[in-house]
Amino acid sequence: MSKIKVLNLYAGIGGNRKLWKNVDVTAVEIDENIAKVYQDHFPEDKVVIGDAHKYLLKHFKEFDFIWSSPPCPSHSQFRYRCGYRAGWYDDKPLFPDMKLYEEIIFLQYYFEGKWVVENVESYYKPLIKPYFVQRHFFWSNFVIPNNTGFKKDDIRNRERKTIEEKQEQYGFDLTNSEGIEKRKVLNNCVDSKLGLYVFNCAYKDVQQTIVNPPTSKSKILTLPKAKTINMRDEASAMPSPKDASHPSHHPNIKSNKINLL
Repeated sequence: MSKIKVLNLYAGIGGNRKLWKNVDVTAVEIDENIAKVYQDHFPEDKVVIGDAHKYLLKHFKEFDFIWSSPPCPSHSQFRYRCGYRAGWYDDKPLFPDMKLYEEIIFLQYYFEGKWVVENVESYYKPLIKPYFVQRHFFWSNFVIPNNTGFKKDDIRNRERKTIEEKQEQYGFDLTNSEGIEKRKVLNNCVDSKLGLYVFNCAYKDVQQTIVNPPTSKSKILTLPKAKTINMRDEASAMPSPKDASHPSHHPNIKSNKINLL
């Protein structure tokens, strides 16, 4: 069986990619030191040091599957509520980085393979309806049921964990890594089991087994057919983030449409 050609954008150190099998991965990361850590852990992957947004536009046709995780600070509910509003940190106001939605719309209309765009739960109502799993928003052209078996990160207390505890949590040894903010790059990781779960949702016939899967008690939501809304109507159909995991609120993506509530 030929390998799936994967483009992993804003790759970080590769938390989302850690458990993928039968893949030929090109990873794009703009920070040279972080890219080196990625390459050390995944020597078989091609690593590109550069702008992921620009790379996507130029190379998207070369791949079967695209995962994109654009920077999250300007969208983050935690940063806005606890950093800016509550004053826990010295976080200044930021314009939301619209590259997130540029990539969602671009992939929906131009890319013919499987794709997913990941980000954190936002402080505002998403402009396009996402799936919601753990603490992440996912936009994709395949169904991602909300599997409640994934434990939600204790984001408020994550700074209390030691670097060693976080390395064990995400499965990376950064002892000899230099020139990076170890706590920050670990905090930015997508849990590897969640990364595999999402990948398996796209390729159920290729990879059936999730490593250490959620318990049998986990509830998988049954998804009804979603109403199809043209892009020009999406502004009037913006959903509530807290309702993103409700079974009645999952989109079924159809050709050349963004499906919302």
